Amino acid sequence: MAETQKVEFKNDEINKKVEVFIDGKFFTAFIYPEDMEKQTLYPILSASGKIVTRGYPMNPRPFERTDHPHHVGLWLNFGDVNGLDFWNNSFAISAEDKPKYGSIKFKKIVSENPKKGELVTSSEWVDNDGNVLLNEETTFIFSGDENLRTIERTSKLTAVKEVTFSGNKEGLIGMRLDRVFEEPSTKPEKFLDANGIVTEVPMMNNDGVNGVYRNADGVKGGDVWGKRSPWVALRANKEGEIITIVIIDNKNNVNYPAWSHARGYGLFATNNLGGQSFDKNAEPVKVVLKPGQQIVFKHEVVIGGDLTDADINKMAKSFK
Repeated sequence: MAETQKVEFKNDEINKKVEVFIDGKFFTAFIYPEDMEKQTLYPILSASGKIVTRGYPMNPRPFERTDHPHHVGLWLNFGDVNGLDFWNNSFAISAEDKPKYGSIKFKKIVSENPKKGELVTSSEWVDNDGNVLLNEETTFIFSGDENLRTIERTSKLTAVKEVTFSGNKEGLIGMRLDRVFEEPSTKPEKFLDANGIVTEVPMMNNDGVNGVYRNADGVKGGDVWGKRSPWVALRANKEGEIITIVIIDNKNNVNYPAWSHARGYGLFATNNLGGQSFDKNAEPVKVVLKPGQQIVFKHEVVIGGDLTDADINKMAKSFK
């Protein structure tokens, strides 16, 4: 195991972000702009400095897809909280439709501990009128060595009023990735969101596009979607370097192992609350929190090299 490197935080209140550096190199930033409907980690770079996240809509790059403007960086939210869709909310939603959506409002940076690589943030899940449903406290632990970067995200959600999470495919921890991590598209596709809105994803030039998903059971490609697995990995060659991105579910999460919401067009997500939206034979998912009750979601994201199943299984086993 390579030596763990020093983590530093740079708090930029003017631009509403906290930048994360590992061994003096930029890794990611926790961003909380007021014109976004959630906070996110954006952009995210590999240990060698290659960007793994999509640029659009923050900083569009040539030949990128411009679908799903709510897919920015790495985030956590959900498609059905008291009937409100937190997942699909963005600047693209019309004013008359906004009451169907919820948003996550930043409150404060609670603490920073560079020695632990720990950043703690506070936010509120609110409806369109600003009524608070949930308080969120999230602890990020960033770490890395010369070849690897990891993000451990633990989100504690505390109900302010009675809150129901109902089974929905739009969740839970998600990333939107650079073009090379997509699967080559063979035809245009249409995707339906929680509110019945269709997003058309066109077929595009596949030059350099070479992403391949796999899960802990050996399922590959688009077939990982809707399957339950302790981890899902996505491997691609970017500019001559093999990069593998992994999302690991934690054994203590509700409905472990989670369902995969990984799509070939660059959405990589893991969902502990999917249920029958992925598998009609699954038990119905319904999590009800009374005021003051909490639910905790913990996931780990790894950005490494040519990681084997044995490598990832070892990481998953040690993810307490």
